[in-house]
Order: sequence, then structure tokens, then C-alpha cells
Amino acid sequence: MKELQPLQEYVLLEMAEQEAKTVGGIIIPDTAQEKPQYGRVIAIGAKIENPGIKAGDFVYFKKYSGTEVNYEGKDLLFVQYADLLAKMVNTDKI
Repeated sequence: MKELQPLQEYVLLEMAEQEAKTVGGIIIPDTAQEKPQYGRVIAIGAKIENPGIKAGDFVYFKKYSGTEVNYEGKDLLFVQYADLLAKMVNTDKI
């Protein structure tokens, strides 16, 4: 099996699924939908030291960052590590 491994300081993300219709049931075409700004980490480039993230984490990234690719039917995104904004974490309720 072949897999993509990001180079240098890139992180490979699987794009989050997006709801394609409104609450009222109206289907929104792909061209009218805004690109999601978060995804699941698939792999991390070798040059990133102490990344603070790992495969499986969900992260937010800058709005217009990254290079989209479609690999084996999955929408993936190569994003520079510096373009990551936050990692989603579970917390206890206060």
C-alpha cells in the first residue's frame, strides 16, 4: 500500500466532512460552500521537532493555506506547520 508522507515542515490533513444541505433540506452545491478550516492530521513532516500534534488529532489552520490533493478518493491538504492555529482537545466541564 502506498501512502503520502509530507516533506520538510508540512503536515498532511484529511479534510473534515462538510454538511451539504441546510436545516430546511436545501442542498448547497460544492461551488457555493466555503472550504472547512479544520481537518484530521494524517502525517507530519520529518523536519518538525516537538510538533505538539500527532496523527489523529484535529487541527484548525489559516483560511487560505495549504495545497489540496485528491489521493485514493480522499480530499487531503498539505499545510505548513506554521499555518496551524489550534488543536482541538477534550476538556472536563467546569
